[in-house]
Parts: sequence; structure tokens; C-alpha cells
Amino acid sequence: MIAQVVVDVVHENVAKPFSYLVPPDMAVEAGMRVSVPLGRRQVDGVVVALTETCDVPAERLKPLTRTLDGYAAVLPQLLSLAEDLAVENHCPLSETLRLMLPAAMRTGRVQAKAEPMAQLREGVDAAAAAAAQMRAPKRATLLRMLSGGEAVPVAELAALVAAPQEALRKLEAAGLVRLFAREVFRLPYGDMVSEKTAAPEPTAEQRAALAVMLPALEAGKGAFLLHGVTGSGKTEVYLALARRALDMGKAAIILVPEIALTPQMVGWFRERFGPRTAVLHSRLTDGERCDEWRRIRLGDARVVVGARSAVFAPVERLGLIVVDEEHEQTYLSDRHPRYDARRVAMSRCAREGATLLLSSATPSILSFAMARRGDYTLVEMPTRVNGRPLPEVTVVDMRAELAAGNRSIFSQHLQQRLAACFARGQQAMLFLNRRGYNTFVSCRSCGYVVKCERCDVSMTLHQPGDETTASLHCHFCGAVQPPPKTCPACGSGYIRFFGAGTQKVEEEMRRLFPAVRTLRMDIDTTQKRDAHYHMLTAFREGKAQALIGTQMIAKGLDFPNVTLVGVVAADSTLNLPDFRAQERTFQLVTQVAGRAGRAGETGEVVVQTYQPEHPVIVAAAAQDYRAFFTQEFARRRAGLYPPFTLIARLLVESTQEAAAREMGNRLLTTLESYMAAHPVQKKRVLMLRADAAPVARIRGKYRYHVLLKLFEHPDAQPVVALLGELAQVSDPYCQIYAEVNPATLL
Repeated sequence: MIAQVVVDVVHENVAKPFSYLVPPDMAVEAGMRVSVPLGRRQVDGVVVALTETCDVPAERLKPLTRTLDGYAAVLPQLLSLAEDLAVENHCPLSETLRLMLPAAMRTGRVQAKAEPMAQLREGVDAAAAAAAQMRAPKRATLLRMLSGGEAVPVAELAALVAAPQEALRKLEAAGLVRLFAREVFRLPYGDMVSEKTAAPEPTAEQRAALAVMLPALEAGKGAFLLHGVTGSGKTEVYLALARRALDMGKAAIILVPEIALTPQMVGWFRERFGPRTAVLHSRLTDGERCDEWRRIRLGDARVVVGARSAVFAPVERLGLIVVDEEHEQTYLSDRHPRYDARRVAMSRCAREGATLLLSSATPSILSFAMARRGDYTLVEMPTRVNGRPLPEVTVVDMRAELAAGNRSIFSQHLQQRLAACFARGQQAMLFLNRRGYNTFVSCRSCGYVVKCERCDVSMTLHQPGDETTASLHCHFCGAVQPPPKTCPACGSGYIRFFGAGTQKVEEEMRRLFPAVRTLRMDIDTTQKRDAHYHMLTAFREGKAQALIGTQMIAKGLDFPNVTLVGVVAADSTLNLPDFRAQERTFQLVTQVAGRAGRAGETGEVVVQTYQPEHPVIVAAAAQDYRAFFTQEFARRRAGLYPPFTLIARLLVESTQEAAAREMGNRLLTTLESYMAAHPVQKKRVLMLRADAAPVARIRGKYRYHVLLKLFEHPDAQPVVALLGELAQVSDPYCQIYAEVNPATLL
């Protein structure tokens, strides 16, 4: 038997399977990880096929060295998915196979966790042995504790008997006790409540939604878009579908867009399904991630909750994938290979006979358009649970505040509502999608703006304590430097700080409400492991009355005591150079507004903006998704933006500006030549140009892109395929990436 092995080395010289002989005494199947000789070294790889013959004579083939697991690490359906992703992304199969396995498992960095155990040896009379050990009371006590015959963790014995290790070793030497190590799995969020709870009685809307989706789940098919307003009980629908999948002997994957949401969702699913729930995301330790992956692969966990990469969880008999908050751009990978978890979920469901559920209070324009076209079955839940009203929204014109002399980042109305909220003992959330203290530093004399030396972006002032601890940060590469006291360009002392971030909001809160404890949740405050979990738990337990944050707090979170939400700057994302800017602004404002009034009290929302008349702000304040969809759909039709067209690009990165520009122009010339030779494809291309990317340099690499706008038509597919081929152009100075409808054009 001959094994076709893809080695875990990403290089064009080894981008194909290699043939190895399978030793007669070695059990091997497709998907297994193996160690093989490659040149003069040993490398790991994955068996992608078993054959009886190959193009190389058998006497020239080297044998497999060993298998690394006792089972296929990559399931057949995931092996097929990896192959298709490699073709789609024009990358080696070894790259997409890496998506299927924890990185620490591939590199061997993680050792299995072992728990010391003690057990009475078979045939030993515990009572008689204890009586014989009366001159050693600790040993006698341990023998009595082990009299049941079951293996007991040494840690449990140590809780009742101080330092039992030496006494246990003597009992082992006497042949009375067996000491050994048992492998145990590390459990993320182990302190979370995991007792099972009963499902509440579903609402009429939940019953109606399930009546549509359950038959499809039972038939192993169907793709749905669940459009439910914030607080309508969408999570209970997920739980009911997962319950039915488990009852059928199938598994479920629940995807969430933010790591901050993962602990909350894990808690809900553990309360319902206990230890059969596993969690996968990038903030787990290497050991936790490997252990959770193994629990899933071995079938101990049948419900998987996680972020984007959890779509590759190795579950067998998949029955359901839920994509919560499906509109979020975090489902698009920004690293090569650049996959869209929503498309991968759709592909897995189609391959494995499972049901796909996309869900959001603010679906993406593309998904809602696909539902209207019939690609998804649209299911709607237009009211909140138990008839609770949506929060009352007040839009404050910050131009009028400024004219009235209020230079605070809080309007008078927001200050009044915060005071009333805190006086009632209730909680508030304040949203601003900019972190730091001030957003940029400029010279009032010459206009100079302090920019990062490695990135073409302005630096943000961070001031964690007082002015003496202030520093400038680049939010792209992480560079830090002290703020200038004089202008580096003209020497003037008129250096000023502009804009507001979450740190400044926090400072203003403390100035206005010194007795109110606040928590700030952004990338800066959530660097430590489990920081999201501990911060949200503290807020839920009432240890703080105000939660200030970026988009981390804007969706999915459920705090019964939050009755007020303040959107500090609703239009901060409205005018970004991206055709999706209006969509994202509507989604952010609507989602964060939905955090208010989710329990008994009516919620209220204060939206501060300098453009109160803007249609997006008006629709978000009314929480009217259909009105927004109608106007945005018409705008995109008029401007020929997705979903009416495809936006694609070739992104070139290089440490040399001239090399990036030259490669971009070469790629443009190649595409123009192709268009001239293929008039059928050319007529589907609306725009083709090369230019520096809007952010022209990141982390010391210059960026140049070739942009295309194409009609969504089969004739355009050869052009998209050509982009993938051009991304494989080998150049010692440049890296090239092909992107279709990228998450950002910056």
C-alpha cells in the first residue's frame, strides 16, 4: 500500500503529495497525521490518499516513519473541504490543511495533561490492611479512603489528608496501592455553571420559526436567514435546534463573531447540554485548544461554540451550523488563506447533509438580498420576548450642543439620563468605536500630524493614568512612542490633541459621576487571558454601573439591568472610504441600541451625532431594518456595488515602495492584455485600475493594489480565476494576495 502524503511545509517545491510505502504492520487511513522522511530530515504530514500504485518504482519509495495519532485527525469531509479551499484560494493544500488542526498540535508544543491517581490493588482487603497500618495513621486513613476500589485523584486525597504523597509511595512499595497518571482534558471556563437547566416555554414567534426549521433539520438540508430584532430570543431557537440535532445523534456548531461573546454563549449551552459543549477560539491556551479539539474529535463533545475557526471543528455526523450575528466582518479571515467562515459553513452543510442558520438583527445587505432571491429561507421574529418594547431612541444634534457652549463629549441630555439611570440603581453602556484617549496629534501652526514611522496612519494618544504616562500608539503595527512637546516639522510648541476615544469617555464619566464605578472594554483592556470573561462577569454581577467600550460591546450581550445605552459618536464610521460604511454604521448603532431594556424595564438610547438628518441615522434610530435595506439596496444598484457586482483586487505588499508599484503595474498590464484578447470577459469588467492602497504602508510594507469591479455573471469567473493565478506570481521582493469582496479596501 502506498500513502500519498502532503507534508506540513509551505513551499512551492513541496506543494504536491509525496508517495511513501506503508509498512505491513502499520495501520494507516486517509486523514491520519504521520511522520515521514523528507530529504535529510523528518517532517509531519497528512495522508490524503491510499493507493496501490504510483508513478515511482516501489523500490525507490521510503516508508512512513510512524503515525502520530491513533485515528484520522482530518475527517474525510474536512479533507475534501481543504482540497476545495486550496483550489479556491490558489494556495498549497498544506496551507488549508493547517486550518483543520490546532497549531500547537501540529508543532508538538503541547503535552497531554496528566492527573496523579491512586487505587487499591486488586485483592487487597482495605480494612485488614488499614488495621495492619495502625502505627502509621496517615497510611491507614488513605487505605480506608481507597476502600471502594475506584481510582481516586491524589488531589482529592490531599484535600482531606495533608501531603499524602510520601504515605502513598510507601503503600505502593508494600504492594497495597497502585499509583498511576490518568490523562485529563483541560476545560476552558471551568468555573462556569454547567448544571443542566430546562428549556423555557417558547414564545409564539420562536415556535413559528422552529416549525419552519425543524423539518429541514430532520431531513438534513436547508439554509435559513433568521432576522429577529434584538431581544427576540434568537438564542433559544439555536438551543432548540441543537437539542434536536443531539437527539438525532448529530452534532452542532455555533459560530459567534467576537471572542467577547464566546463565554456568554458557552454558558448558555453548558447550562442546557453540560460537558457535551466544547469551545474553540484563539484566546484559549495551546493546551486548552488541543484538548477541546480532541474532545470534539473523539466524540465526547457534540456541541461546539466558537469564533471563526470553529467552522473547521472535527465533528462527525454534523447536523447544524449556526452563524450568529452573520453580518459581522470578523467572519472573513484577514490572513492567508483568506476564507469566509459563512461560505465555509454553507459548504460544510451541503457536503454533510446539515442545516445552515444565519442569524442577525441587522443582516448583511448581501444575505438579505439572497434571502429575497430564494437562496435562503427567510424567517422573521419582529418582536421582543414577552412583548417587551424596543428601547426609546433620542437623537441629539451635537452641532446644537456645540453652539450652546457644551464642549463635553457628552450632551446635556445624555448626562441627565445617565444621572437618572444611576439614581435608580440601574446600569448603562456607552459605545464609541475608537479606542485610546485622543485620535490624532497635530500642530496648530503648520498642520503636521504625527504618523507611525512604519505605517501610513496617524498615531493615537493613550493616557492610562495621567499626562506623565501618555504615549502615542499605532493601531496597525503596535509601535509606541512618547508624544512630542514641540512640532517635529516646524519646531512650534502648538502641539494639540484632537478627537476622543474610549479612554477619554472613561475620564469624562469619572469627572461627571465620581461615585459610579466604570469598566472599559476595548483591545487595550482585554489583552490578558480571560479578560473578556472576567470583565463581563463583573458587570453582570453589578460590580460596575457603567460599561464603556468599542464594538466588542455592541452586539449579542445580554445584561438584564442595562436600561440606558449612549452612542457617543454615531457617525464616526459613516464617512469611511468604503462602500459598506453606511451598512456598518447602521448595524453598529442598531445593535448597541438593542442592549437596552432586555428585561422588565423599558430601555432608552441616546444617539449623539453631527448628522442627525442622515438617512442611516434616521433608520437606525427607528430600528427599521427594512427601511434601511430599501434605501441601501437602491443606492448600491445606482452605484453598481455588491450585490450587483463583485469587487476584487490584487494586493501587493513589499518592503520596497518601487517594487510594490512596479509589480502592481505589471499585474495591471497583464490584466489589460487579457481583456483585449477576451472581449466576452472584458464587457463584464466595469472598472480596472492600479493605485496605492488607501493605507499605503502597514508594518513597514508598502501596499499597492489593482482594483476591479465586475458584473456578477458566469462570464466574469475566468477573470476571478486569473486573479488567483496572478497571486501565485513568484517574486523575491513582493507578496501578492487575491481578494474577492474583501472585508476592507483600506
